[in-house]
Amino acid sequence: MAKLTVRDLDVRGQRVFLRVDYNVPMEEKDGRMVITDSTRIVETLPTLKLLIEKGGKLILTAHLGRPKGKREATLSLQPVAVKLSELLGKPVAFVDDCIGEKVEKAVAAMKDGDVVLLENVRYYSEEEKNDPVFAEELARVADVYVNDAFGAAHRAHASTEGVARVVARRGGKCAAGLLMERELKFLGDELEKPARPFVVILGGAKVSDKIKVIDRLLEKANTILIGGAMAYTFKLAHGEKVGKSLVEPDHKQTALDAEAKARKLKVDFELPVDVVVATPVETGKLNKKGKPVFDFTNIRTVSGDIPDGAEGFGVGEKTAARYAEIIKGAKTILWNGPLGMFEDPRFAASTNIVAQAVADATQKGAKSIIGGGDSVKALKKAKLGDRVTFMSTGGGASLEFLEGAVLPGVAALSEK
Repeated sequence: MAKLTVRDLDVRGQRVFLRVDYNVPMEEKDGRMVITDSTRIVETLPTLKLLIEKGGKLILTAHLGRPKGKREATLSLQPVAVKLSELLGKPVAFVDDCIGEKVEKAVAAMKDGDVVLLENVRYYSEEEKNDPVFAEELARVADVYVNDAFGAAHRAHASTEGVARVVARRGGKCAAGLLMERELKFLGDELEKPARPFVVILGGAKVSDKIKVIDRLLEKANTILIGGAMAYTFKLAHGEKVGKSLVEPDHKQTALDAEAKARKLKVDFELPVDVVVATPVETGKLNKKGKPVFDFTNIRTVSGDIPDGAEGFGVGEKTAARYAEIIKGAKTILWNGPLGMFEDPRFAASTNIVAQAVADATQKGAKSIIGGGDSVKALKKAKLGDRVTFMSTGGGASLEFLEGAVLPGVAALSEK
């Protein structure tokens, strides 16, 4: 059933507790934290502006990173309040807590159309535990609940699910924001009966991460194009050598079963015919996460077996060209997962070729839906983000939704 949205609400004079996804990338510059990509903030602006016009008092709550229940200065949402104020063109008050007296005083002083951003809700471990007492504390300043944080909707946390239950129990309304509404429309409704041919592009590291999506989409797709590191598990299942490539030996049968189902359903299931490989060499350095840094030598494209000592880093250009030709004829395209290590220019060619094909097909009338995470980053890196129909803001949430899972943050919203 369709969910209630902010369009359906009369919020004048009401305290609107609005869960947003402001888990934005930041880095330290000159002793302060600076936002490096404000896309997630920008995406919420239509919802905020509509609720401001309607005269609501907006109390925004969000998480940032994984502070594990402790205050961590580098994970404060204070820089987000500054950026949001700049984008909205009006003051956004910041409260350095998300529950308690400070919050209640700030909310009591609000006028219709005012906006307040609360501090990182994950500073409290009770958030991720969906602690009912903590949810009640958060909901003390809520007359209405709105969730516009699709990227966190797959988590049953206090701010994504618990508060909604409290508000509903009191007789208050729980609605989807405009961004949440768009996510549900494109990842749900639009893919229920897609215009054909329906082409699905699936990349990423592991077959085990994507098998539920593959299984579900085999029922609907005309063609599935496989790329990324999970392609090496398919190669291994076919008896080919994969060198040092990332594989899941325990999922060889999973891969073969997916191909068998595709044959049974007459779905064209395409695997790479060539891959870009390199020999990884340890540099003796560690990255910020303490993991070894490798250099890559002898970069080349191979067909068939990947030599011992070499590692696969993406599909080859012959495969990318074939995939691009298939994409050209699509009427609906779903892309989830890059086709290689696109972050490194030496291995980005295949992902960029496919990204361009998706953008070109869209310009000619196809509907293109990008399923969040690295696929969105790849499109933006190729400067093609504005040439597709829809880019999801969810990573894990997009994947779970595409699998057909019920998302707790969505289930908690009121039906129309």
